[in-house]
Amino acid sequence: MTEPEAHPVHRVAVVTASNRAAAGVYPDRSGPVIVERLRDLGCSVVGPWVVPDGPPVAEALLRAHRERVDAVLTTGGTGLTPQDRTPEETRPLLAFEIPGIAETLRAVGREKGVPTAILSRGLAGVVERDGHRMIVVNLPGSRGGVRDGMDVLAEVLGHAVDQMRGGDHPRSE
Repeated sequence: MTEPEAHPVHRVAVVTASNRAAAGVYPDRSGPVIVERLRDLGCSVVGPWVVPDGPPVAEALLRAHRERVDAVLTTGGTGLTPQDRTPEETRPLLAFEIPGIAETLRAVGREKGVPTAILSRGLAGVVERDGHRMIVVNLPGSRGGVRDGMDVLAEVLGHAVDQMRGGDHPRSE
C-alpha cells in the first residue's frame, strides 16, 4: 500500500485595511476570522497585519511577497468611500487577474441576501516578480463578508496555489 500524497502547507498572509483599526479606535474584527479559517484549512498564517487604507496596503503586499508567502488575503477597503483604496493599491502589483474569484465572492454575497455585496470592488490575481508568485484576494471588511468569502476560498485556494506553482489538475482514476 502506498502512502497518501502529502499536501504542502501553504503560507498565507492576512492584511486588514482599516484606518480606525490601525489607529486603535477599535480592534480588527475581520482579520482574525480569516486567520481562524485559514488555520482550519491547514495553512500557516502570517499576520494579521493591520494597516491604514491607501499606500500602506501596497507596502503590506510587497512585504508579504518579500516573505515569500503563497497568498495574501486582504480585508477592507473594497467599498465606495473615498478612503477605500485596496483595489487601487492591489491592481498595479498584479501580473494578471483571476476574475472568477472576485466575481464569485460578489455573487455569493448577493445570493446570501446581501444586495450591497455587488458594490465590492475587490480583486484577485497573481503578483509575479523576482522569481516568486503570490496570489492576492481582496475580501470585504465585514465579518459576514469575510465568512462568505472564506467559504468560497476554502474550496479553491489550495488548488489555485498549486496551479500557480505549475501543478496539474487532479485526475480521477
